[in-house]
Amino acid sequence: MEQLVEFIIKNSQYAPWVTFGLILLAGFNLPISIDILMVVSAFLAATTIPESTLPLYFSLLFGCYFSAWIAYWIGRKFGVKLQRIRFFSKMLNQNRLDKINSFYKKYGLFTLIVGRFIPLGVRNCIFMTSGMSKFSFKKFIFFDAIACLTWTTICFYSFYSFGVNYQLLIEKIKILNLYIFLAFSVTVIAFIWYKRKNKKQTL
Repeated sequence: MEQLVEFIIKNSQYAPWVTFGLILLAGFNLPISIDILMVVSAFLAATTIPESTLPLYFSLLFGCYFSAWIAYWIGRKFGVKLQRIRFFSKMLNQNRLDKINSFYKKYGLFTLIVGRFIPLGVRNCIFMTSGMSKFSFKKFIFFDAIACLTWTTICFYSFYSFGVNYQLLIEKIKILNLYIFLAFSVTVIAFIWYKRKNKKQTL
């Protein structure tokens, strides 16, 4: 993953297309972190290629949206076969299928919105199990459009804002570290002085 991030940074002019392609590959359950791509893209937009802010945002938005379609159809077409593979057997077990089905029935759209904010492969698990459980594809893409828009906008804006204020935050952290160092130094000096004073009094 680190090599991919370095590649994106070095080829920042192609970052929207590279990001979009990598997110689509993540839909096939390849070990590509969409969360890291989100952070890198937002930081690039804020610090390196501000002219590509909108392309980067839309590459994330549509990449994440269509990546979910891929995971859904993998689950729908190959779900039963995938359960026989060790790598997928725990992810796509019947107990988890039943839980996600019950969540859909109880909470509907809320299931996908919450799922979008949970990293470490949970998203793809939800998408694939949605397909395996034969959840309506029309409902899925409608619900996930809202969920994906919500998640992408909040995360991209948050990391972008952090990137814009990065230098200011670094300066504040430096000042804070200076105050902590001064306070620590004064404490040490006061402690040494207090110990010496006590020794003189005991003599």
